[in-house]
Order: sequence, then structure tokens, then C-alpha cells
Amino acid sequence: MDIAISLMGGLGLFLYGMNLMGEGLQKSAGNKLKKIIELLTSNVLMGVLVGVVVTGIIQSSSATTVMVVGFVNAGIMSLSQAIGVIMGANIGTTVTAQLVSFNLEGIAPVALGLGIILYLFSKSQKNKHIAEILLGFGMLFTGMEFMKDAVKPLAELPAFRDALLYFGSHPILGILAGFLITGIVQSSSASMGMLIALASEGLLPLSSALPILYGDNIGTCVTSLLSSIGATANAKRAAVMHLCFNVLGTLIFMIVLNRPIMAIVTHLDPTNTARQIANAHTMFNLLNVIILLPFAKYIVKLAIKLVPQSDKEAENSASTKYLDDRMFETPSIALGNTIKEVLRMGHKATNSLDNAMSGFLDKSSENINKSFESEKIVNKLQKDILNYLLKLSKSPLNNNERYKTDILFNTVNDIERVSDHAENIAELAKDSIELGVDFSEHAINEINNIYNKVMNNFKESLICLNLNDLELANKILESEKDVNAMEKAFRKHHIDRLNEGRCTIDAGVIYLDLLSNLERVSDHASNIANQVLKTN
Repeated sequence: MDIAISLMGGLGLFLYGMNLMGEGLQKSAGNKLKKIIELLTSNVLMGVLVGVVVTGIIQSSSATTVMVVGFVNAGIMSLSQAIGVIMGANIGTTVTAQLVSFNLEGIAPVALGLGIILYLFSKSQKNKHIAEILLGFGMLFTGMEFMKDAVKPLAELPAFRDALLYFGSHPILGILAGFLITGIVQSSSASMGMLIALASEGLLPLSSALPILYGDNIGTCVTSLLSSIGATANAKRAAVMHLCFNVLGTLIFMIVLNRPIMAIVTHLDPTNTARQIANAHTMFNLLNVIILLPFAKYIVKLAIKLVPQSDKEAENSASTKYLDDRMFETPSIALGNTIKEVLRMGHKATNSLDNAMSGFLDKSSENINKSFESEKIVNKLQKDILNYLLKLSKSPLNNNERYKTDILFNTVNDIERVSDHAENIAELAKDSIELGVDFSEHAINEINNIYNKVMNNFKESLICLNLNDLELANKILESEKDVNAMEKAFRKHHIDRLNEGRCTIDAGVIYLDLLSNLERVSDHASNIANQVLKTN
């Protein structure tokens, strides 16, 4: 019981250290991580490189593949791109195993000490992120040392040693054991840590470790498979591709390459089993990619055959396009996709306003109804995006990303209010048709002039948000002053027409309400521009 408790404590510290180090690296990378993902092309080799780098940063191949499932589910990554990233993630995950296979436990107290000093006494956010990396590194190796100490007494139990040796002569059981361990702890790096801890104490020979190692690689697919439940067919296919890739690799190594791998790693480190296991893990994943990369398109085709798309699913479409909870594994990417979804919401609001004005000017009931429909979509998107932002705000973001997340709450509400004003205008258009109100040519010209200015401001505010364009933001604020001046001048013109008997009371009320709603749309456009200025 004491051994189990100590092993669990060491494993917990190991996992926490790995997560903390990964979070620190993510925060330090920030927008760079987003740019790395944007390097993706249809080129599978580029996808592999991206998978290696991203997994090296976030310290988890499971997190990378879950993120890939999220991208595919959102429709912003194709399966041909996904297979490359998944292959690269398998290589990237070998970094942790390589680290812990070295006897670096003596550095752990130094890393913890420096990390604590930096975290407590530095005011710089950059230094705090470095502190998190150091603290994670220290905890990782402290957890590793705990695991090694926990398994030491097992050396005196012949039954335990015999059980481990049994896996060498019965590799299928070894693969199954590795699969179950990784499936339970949800981390192949943690499983590898336990293997290396056992090997470091002389309990696990290489012949028994290799089948468990292969099983670890299959077990890491459990996380992505679970994350694909309830997702689109393509997202399920991405998770299945991960499984197919690792199963095929295991079969190749067990049947053909097991003995050559053992010979090579034993030659490199004749007396150090921990290093042999780490090198075997790296060689397995690296050679697996080299061997199967030319057959990537066939793995994609296999996944498509294994997961067919139902007609019912093809007809359904999610209310949001770019949002997926799986992307919280990489908050900086989730933030970038949230901005894309906010822009999409902005375009829906633009459609609502455009249809409302077309309905007003052309007396078109069809356009009025289109405006009402778009407004309903915007309301739904607002709710979904705000819920997503709330979850995102609880993720490990750096200060700049957290501030942008907070600002987006206001931006989403501004866009929704634009849609509300579009609905108001559609209602005015409806009243205008029912009352048979006609407007003078002069009034129509004024309406067109202010509407064009307002619509231009709103469209430019969305461009400004997308490109983070400060010059355009300032231009919008200046243009807002012109809209205010136009609204005041047109109100005065209306009073003049009313006094001269060239305008009816009904037409006047609708006209003034229309001016107010358009001016408020421009106010919300300037609010969005101000938010952009605040984030810089």
C-alpha cells in the first residue's frame, strides 16, 4: 500500500509538473503558437513539422491531437492537414521521455528555487512565465525521483520481477498493459516516466519494456477518441487516423523492427536501460512517421471508410463554425478562433442591417423577413460566443491574451446591439409599408447618405478587429463625428420640411427613429474601434 501511495504521489507531481511547464511554454509562445498553426498548408511535411513544434511546446501529444480533432470539427483543418500534425505530435511527445531518462534530479531543486524566486519577486509577466517553466521542470523531476524511490522495494519481490519479465515473452500482454496504463492516466509521457523509473531501478529489461512502450502509443489515442464523441464525422475520422497510425506502427515494429531497434539502442547505451527505453521511444515514433508518411493519403481514405458520414449529419450545421471546446488545450489558438467567430457574427449583423435598409427603401417584405432571420442567428451566436469566452477566460492565458478575451465580451455585445438596431429598422420598414408612408426625395437622399456612412463604419470596424489596424480604428472614430454631425443636420432639415408642410407626422416619426437607430449603429462601430485601440 505504501508503494502504491508513493507511486501515485510521484505520478501526480510528474503530471502536474509537465502541465505547469507546458502552460508556461504556451504563455511564453503566445501569438507565436498561433502563427505556427497558420503555417499549415496541404503539404503533409509542413503538418508534421507543425505537430512536432506544437507538441514540444504544449508537452502533450494527446492535447495536440485533441486540438486537431477540434480544428477538423470546426471545419478549419482538412484531414490531409490533420494527418501530418498527428504524425508530428508523436515525434514531439518523445521530448519528455528523453528528458526524464537522464539523471537530472539534482537540477530539480535548483530549478524549483529559481522558479520560486522569479515568481515571487519579479513583476514582469515574461519572467513569471519563465518561472512557471522552471517550476514545472523541477516538479517533473521531483515526481520522477519519487516514482523511482517508490518502486525500489519492488526489487526485492521476485514475483514482481517475474511478472515484468513475462511481458518480454508475451508481447501481446505487454501491449495491452501499456494501452491500459496510458488509457487510464491519459498521458503517454507519464506512462513512459513510469517505465523509465522501473528501468532505472533495474526492474524492467528492454525486452519487456518495448511491448509496453508500443501499447503506450496506442493508449494515447484514447484521449482523442473520447474527445471526438458527439463531433462531426470528419472529427471522428481525425481521431481514427491517430489510432490507425499508431496501430499500424506497432504492427510494423512488432513483426519486423523489434530486434533491430533493440540492437541499435543497446549499442548506443549498453548499460543504461532508461536511456535505451527513451531512445527506443524516439526511434519508434520517428521511423513510424518516415515509413508511413508516403501512405498518409491511404490512412485518410481508411479513416473515411471506417467512419462514413450519415445523410442526416450532412444536413445539420452547427450554429458556430470556429468554436470548439477541444481547442482549450491551446488557449492562444482558441482565442484566435473566437475572433474569427466574432467576425462571422459581425457579418451576420451586417446582413441583418443591409436587409432591413433594403426593406425600408424598397418596401420589400421579403428583405424585412430576412433581416429578422439574421437577427435571430446573431442572438444565438452572441449566447454561444459569450459562453465560450467565459470558459476561455478560465484557461491559462498570458496577460495580453486575457485582456483581449475580456475586451471581446464588449465587442460581442456591440455587434449584437447593431443587430438589434437592424431589427428596429426592419420594424420601422414594416410600419412604413402598413401605414403607406412615402418619403420625399430629399429625405431619401439623406437616409442613403447617412446609411452609407454608417455601414462603411461598421464594416471597417470588423476589418479593424480582424487586422488589429490602429490607423483604421482612428479613422473610424473621426468618421463617427461626421455621422453625429449628419444626424443633427438631418434632424433640422426634417423640422424645416415639417414646418413647410412637406412631411407628414407619421413619416416624420419613422424618419427620426431611423436616424436614431443608424446613429447608434455608428456608435457601436466606434466602440469596436476603441476596443482595438485598448488592446495595443
